[in-house]
Amino acid sequence: MKSDNVKSGMQQAPHRSLFNALGFTEEEMKKPMVGIVSSYNEIVPGHMNLDKIVNAVKLGVAEAGGVPVVFPAIAVCDGIAMGHVGMKYSLVTRDLIADSTECMAIAHQFDALVMVPNCDKNVPGLLMAAARLNVPTVFVSGGPMLAGHVKGCKTSLSSMFEAVGSYAAGKMTEEEVKEYEDKACPTCGSCSGMYTANSMNCLTEVLGMGLRGNGTIPAVYSERIKLAKHAGMAVMEMYKKNIRPRDIMTKEAIINALTIDMALGCSTNSMLHLPAIAHEVGFDFDISFANEISEKTPNVCHLAPAGPTYMEDLNEAGGVYAVMKEMADLGLLHTDCMTVTGKTVGENIKDAVNKNPEVIRPTDRPYSKTGGLAVLKGNLAPDGSVVKRSAVVEEMMVHEGPARVFDCEEDAIAAIKGGKIVAGDVVVIRYEGPKGGPGMREMLNPTSAIAGMGLGSSVALITDGRFSGASRGASIGHVSPEAAVGGPIALVEEGDIIKIDIPNMKLELAVADEVLAERKAEWKPRKPKVTGGYLARYASMVTSGNRGAILEIPE
Repeated sequence: MKSDNVKSGMQQAPHRSLFNALGFTEEEMKKPMVGIVSSYNEIVPGHMNLDKIVNAVKLGVAEAGGVPVVFPAIAVCDGIAMGHVGMKYSLVTRDLIADSTECMAIAHQFDALVMVPNCDKNVPGLLMAAARLNVPTVFVSGGPMLAGHVKGCKTSLSSMFEAVGSYAAGKMTEEEVKEYEDKACPTCGSCSGMYTANSMNCLTEVLGMGLRGNGTIPAVYSERIKLAKHAGMAVMEMYKKNIRPRDIMTKEAIINALTIDMALGCSTNSMLHLPAIAHEVGFDFDISFANEISEKTPNVCHLAPAGPTYMEDLNEAGGVYAVMKEMADLGLLHTDCMTVTGKTVGENIKDAVNKNPEVIRPTDRPYSKTGGLAVLKGNLAPDGSVVKRSAVVEEMMVHEGPARVFDCEEDAIAAIKGGKIVAGDVVVIRYEGPKGGPGMREMLNPTSAIAGMGLGSSVALITDGRFSGASRGASIGHVSPEAAVGGPIALVEEGDIIKIDIPNMKLELAVADEVLAERKAEWKPRKPKVTGGYLARYASMVTSGNRGAILEIPE
């Protein structure tokens, strides 16, 4: 046992005295020690129930012969952090979570781990840690929120943000907004659409790191408690068989995840997190893989914000395994990949059934023949940019319009809500990338304002920042290189014509090369927005969005 390093032998007598202080029995000292990484807190709705999940995991581990030991991981609620300085502290926590979990697990020599995340950065952060540590590990999340109900229609957090935009446009009264406020988020859990948290939790199933239902069983269902118990039991089986994360999270498993990402229509943020996870296992993930996979992968789900269905509907329709089975039948999955069940992907999904063809479209009548995400390149984004094309209306798939340029999110929101953005415009928000933000803020407020004001089918938004999974419309993020390092987005001027061609994966600035060269010669780096604390350290080490905003030591 790895934990023998802190439990066995005369040299470890002082260590054992500390375990005695913890109340460990002699019997427990002889068993594998399983770290349970709890993201529980009382500020994130997706995490307020994780104490119950953790307790269930502990029962499962103990039942299967291990000793469960809980330690914490932090979590930020992206919704509460949205639209102010707090959003600078969201993406950056992914690396804090990975680093702190690495520290705790190695310092205390755990034999195995169960990761209990739920929201946006916890899932990828803990997947990164699992890859680094490479001890037997299972994931079990807290589960998605149930959809809200307003006037007989299902709603979610994106409905709430768009209601604010509708109010600004005079299309909704304060009383109507209040009704959404009271009903849009009715239970604990990760927000109820295919936003970033649910995207990543679904992809843990595809990667093979979570049990069936991990991404879709609602937070308030008792089935979620049973799942947590089984996760505790499963990690002990992995320990006995010595199945480790790097046996599971192979290049082929990551390609599987990208394939199902396309089929589900996941958040654009998965194009930040999958490269970062791949980096931890030594796989150089080029985001251009997305287009190659997208071209052969049908998009079969339109969950909110792209459509009228929610995570609870996907769960009832057969969940992630049903989608995987549809793609496997087309020959699009590597079915021989190992998983935390001790079985292969093919063995896990062989009996999966699509129980609702209106929620999971059969592959002979998909929403589109191509996947939910696209990577656009051109002289405005030489290293790439990302759009959730499954959430773009048909009339905006090809668009050309004048640039309306803003150097921060707040200025753009003021212009949108002030009625200064009109049909045809292309809103450009820059200096919001990983370095420039710093922290690569999500742009749910401006995209929701555009949609709420009725401009979703006529106005595009381009940024070196990123978008919430709740964003919809022609929202193109991760523009790389970012403005802070002198990328072409820094050279755009008010009124320049920008050409968007999503079917052909193009993002172009209609300005002559020699003019851009002149502007580049005159461009000067901006003074950093933050000069102290964690954000300053982060900005000094973070790479571009097209590389997953991973951290590297500066040369």
